[in-house]
Amino acid sequence: MVSAAPLQATLAVDSRCEHGEGVIWDERRQALFWIDISRRRLWAHVPDSGVTRDWALPDRPGCLGLVEDGRLLVVLAKSIGVVTPDLEADALPFTLLAEVETDQPHTRSNDGRVDRDGCLVFGTMDEHEHKAARGSFYQYSLRHGLRRLPLPGVSIPNSICFSHDGRTMYWCDSVSPRILCCDYDAATAQAANVREFARLDRTDAEPDGSGIDAEGLLWNAQWRAWRVQRYRADGTLERSVAVPVKNPTCVAFGGPALDQLYIISSRLDHTEDELRNTPQAGGLFVCAPGVAGLPEGRVASA
Repeated sequence: MVSAAPLQATLAVDSRCEHGEGVIWDERRQALFWIDISRRRLWAHVPDSGVTRDWALPDRPGCLGLVEDGRLLVVLAKSIGVVTPDLEADALPFTLLAEVETDQPHTRSNDGRVDRDGCLVFGTMDEHEHKAARGSFYQYSLRHGLRRLPLPGVSIPNSICFSHDGRTMYWCDSVSPRILCCDYDAATAQAANVREFARLDRTDAEPDGSGIDAEGLLWNAQWRAWRVQRYRADGTLERSVAVPVKNPTCVAFGGPALDQLYIISSRLDHTEDELRNTPQAGGLFVCAPGVAGLPEGRVASA
């Protein structure tokens, strides 16, 4: 049973990203960061001042992670590196740290999030026109480098986030309308006991990026469904946020009190008529969900 009428998200930044993804909140800078995968851009927005800007990246990004020392970890299609965003600088130097699946021509990095132990967990997806489960899940840290997680192969990994105690990892393969979870051990990079967490009520919708709030409930952006859904610990639907564009892709709690839900979106998979009717597709949206989130995890310094 859904506990309340759907909330309504409104436009915060008219960024019109071709494929906006990976939004996170940096509480130290009081700023949002997100990526445009297709256009190879990193975006930043400071709600208090209204300052918004973007920078070019050397390849298509898949996800972001905050680093304890203030840098930003960026997972590109085939590599991992760090940048130090300066809102007054035009250049964004990228320092390479590791390569990812350079022997796999049909994969690229995709969704990811920092766990509760200071490691970034992300997945790789299959870009071949005939989708197969070629993708894998990885954990990256400055202490251990890149370690593959023992999870099943995936076509489009998404929804990666972690329970409060860090011992449960949530994820999905977006080709199936369900969110999975598993037992997770950050120290040893082990995962086991894969099981279904929640099933979407629309077979035409695809689960995308997720986040966990301060009450331990999961918020999931749903591709092709014009919405974000909140799920209880038992996987039942608790509430919904209506988004005025078709393809919301990822969520993040932000603001000084972490009580604003930010939602980034994509312009992909639209007809010309749909884009004319929803020109703000690819923008960043926001609503007040009535609950607070948690600070983003930070990759521990080496």
